[in-house]
Amino acid sequence: MADAALRLTRLAEELLSAPLPVRIRAWDGSEAGPPGAPVLVIRDRRALRRLLWKPGELGLARAWVAGEIDVDGDLYEALGVLAGLIWEREGDVKDAVHPARDPRLRAAARGLLKLGGPFPPPPPPPEELRRHTGRLHTRRRDKESISHHYDVGNDFYSLVLGPSMVYSCAYFSDPDATLEDAQHDKLDLIARKLDLRPGQRLLDVGCGWGSMAIHAARAYGVQVTGVTLSVEQAAFARKRIAEEGLTDRIEIRVQDYRDVRDGPYDAISSIGMAEHVGDVQYGEYAADLYALLKPGGRLLNHQIARRPVPDEGAYHVDEFIDSYVFPDGELAPVGRTVSLLEEAGFEVRDLESIREHYALTLRHWVANLEKNRDAALRMVTPGRARVWRLYMAASALSFERNKIGVNQVLAVRPEEPGGSGLPLRARVWGGGSE
Repeated sequence: MADAALRLTRLAEELLSAPLPVRIRAWDGSEAGPPGAPVLVIRDRRALRRLLWKPGELGLARAWVAGEIDVDGDLYEALGVLAGLIWEREGDVKDAVHPARDPRLRAAARGLLKLGGPFPPPPPPPEELRRHTGRLHTRRRDKESISHHYDVGNDFYSLVLGPSMVYSCAYFSDPDATLEDAQHDKLDLIARKLDLRPGQRLLDVGCGWGSMAIHAARAYGVQVTGVTLSVEQAAFARKRIAEEGLTDRIEIRVQDYRDVRDGPYDAISSIGMAEHVGDVQYGEYAADLYALLKPGGRLLNHQIARRPVPDEGAYHVDEFIDSYVFPDGELAPVGRTVSLLEEAGFEVRDLESIREHYALTLRHWVANLEKNRDAALRMVTPGRARVWRLYMAASALSFERNKIGVNQVLAVRPEEPGGSGLPLRARVWGGGSE
């Protein structure tokens, strides 16, 4: 008799002490759970062994990447109800599932073990990063982490990001604006906040595929130096720049920001890069950028932020993101970012939250991936495509639910004896490009 789904539903509810808000379809074809609810498909019982070995996020992620679990229907709806069950409970699900403490839970765990088959669990999917060794945020380790995420193929990124090749939050004039227009408007907003003018020098830290550099040089006539740790990004950016006829205005380097020594610059843009810096390194990051700016120069720091927690010392990086997406990446509350910039000598003059814009951006990226799924599978492994679909959809929900945000912080290196060079009225930026 095919009854794996019913047994799983009962066992899961016993372990979690809560009704299961999803319907389960098991490997034997059976189904159980509330009618009309999102369907969690368990294609292979090996997924249960992963969950028993690593309860919570990492076990689920491994089963998802391996293709052992899937969602039938709307992914956002399924993630929304699962988030309420797993990520948004009081405490982590791993803290709620301790079979050794409760005979009832021990019995449920034994039931899952029988359904899942013999231990040990399967090895992690090949897309999972092997643990780095050594001290966090050394030049070597940062380069390895950046390579893991960005050197997966420029064609794949083109498919997901679209023609703009901008891998950061767009800026939507309205919810129906195209992704391409919204990315142009974001780059132009940054250029105007920096008050870019012909002949100035701009340093673009973490320049990606060169989109900010190209926009600044073409629309504002500045000289741009872009630095990245990704060899593939640099090659792609240089090709684009040559095609635009801007090689005399833009230089792209494969270089760590800590090794840039040719300041001073009139302005610095750091767009979606500071998340890779890390808490232990952020003070040096801020001090290095301050030293590279001339007095009166401006920094635009565009950075994802997390909500503060009561015990900041207990904060830990999301296991799925750390293992599959952004190794060694860290998010900080925006207040800490502002404090560290000020400690380095900057005067923070403007902070704009654009959280809802990132949710819209991510939904566009997910739609691009889903629309071009067959092409994506010719470029990357099925597991890699599944990593991206899950992380982008889950991130969209996190921005929508105010679990994380993104902010543009405009800071200036003051002139002596304290001038900022900014206009009296806030939010009066430069003239803008066509």
